[in-house]
Amino acid sequence: MTIDLTRLRSGIDKEVVVEESYSFSEEELKGTGVTSLDDVQIEGTITLNAMHELYLNLEVNGTMIIPCAITLKPVEYPFSILLEGTLEEILDEIPEKDTNSQNSLDILPIIWENILMEIPMRVVSEDAHEVQLSGDGWRLITDDEEKENSELSKLKDLL
Repeated sequence: MTIDLTRLRSGIDKEVVVEESYSFSEEELKGTGVTSLDDVQIEGTITLNAMHELYLNLEVNGTMIIPCAITLKPVEYPFSILLEGTLEEILDEIPEKDTNSQNSLDILPIIWENILMEIPMRVVSEDAHEVQLSGDGWRLITDDEEKENSELSKLKDLL
């Protein structure tokens, strides 16, 4: 998602308006825990501040599909990210720093890194509470319950 900055840097335009929609492929989502991430809306402006630094003011909105932690059914998880600051400030937080050149800017790595930070550790669907959480010889242990390892509990007696 490369943006041409030639007219902005030459002073012809005062800002570059960004209105894009992007769908991430399965290859891009591999290893993230996200099943689907389609129609991510990127809107905002890119301007030059008084120091002639690129200033980004972008809003990223979308809905990611994540499997439920209990039932593995797909759960929609909406997100909204506000990216505001100079390009240097934003790039300091991103390991891939080859996103800009003098006349163009690839904002996709910036957006991707910020979306990765929005992925929750786990989600639970609303209908997961209707699922049977115990059975013949088993039950679901939640985070609220104290987990005790019987082998390690023997060490308590030594102390």
